[in-house]
Amino acid sequence: MRARPSFLHPFFGADPSSPEFETVRWVNRRLGSRDTDHFTRSPDLPSFLKEIEQASIDVAIMVGRSTPQVRISNDALSELSQRSAGRLLGVGSVDPQALPGDEAVREVRRCLDALPLIGINVDPGFYGRPIAHDDETLFPIYAACEKENAPVFLMSGPTTPDLRHNDPLAVDRVARAFPNLSLICCHAFYPQIDAMLGVAFRHENVFVSPDMYLFAPGGERYAEAAKGFLSDQLLFGSSYPFRPIGQSVADLAGLRLPDEIAEKVAWRNAVRVLGLDIA
Repeated sequence: MRARPSFLHPFFGADPSSPEFETVRWVNRRLGSRDTDHFTRSPDLPSFLKEIEQASIDVAIMVGRSTPQVRISNDALSELSQRSAGRLLGVGSVDPQALPGDEAVREVRRCLDALPLIGINVDPGFYGRPIAHDDETLFPIYAACEKENAPVFLMSGPTTPDLRHNDPLAVDRVARAFPNLSLICCHAFYPQIDAMLGVAFRHENVFVSPDMYLFAPGGERYAEAAKGFLSDQLLFGSSYPFRPIGQSVADLAGLRLPDEIAEKVAWRNAVRVLGLDIA
């Protein structure tokens, strides 16, 4: 549900001489990667496609970013997706502070209609002026995606510069305001696990995507919730390059979810929320 080729941007470890490269290795160590340099072996599209194939992944979702520190072109995501023959699907990003007024909504529509990408990502806590996920400057983006029947990906997690903006309770207000909008919570607001589960319990349009934090301390509570109400709302991901894809697939199996639930988490829920034509 969340895999970004390292060559997409220096932020993902494309340049061994950069500070970002060491940051990627550091995150891998923190999250139990057995091979902290795994991402260096897929420096181009063919090698990355081979890597996901070896991990038994049919389709990987590339979630873009648009923040002052990391600007990934939506056009580049679209071009990469087309070159992958459907193996990589792109999620565009919009920064309403960089695209003021109606420009943000126009970019949403361009991403979804012209490129086309499968959803829109927002990074509220990472903008030049950090904001909460329920800040009303984001509401036009949410409204446009709801109208287009496209999901919104909400960036969260413990790397948020100011942890006050890693608050899943803000998603509650968004879910109430846009009941027909699918909200995919990337990193699942870890470590605010109980609050995230509470919001998802209240709103069936809130999807929980812990990705690499599913395998962090306490992350098993997401999986435990999937044995109950969260079975239709939990989404698997690795957050590559910050954790190996193959290891994450193996660790998902190690959670020993019942077969029907494991299938939902691994792919059926994603197919449904993204509207993919995968049998």
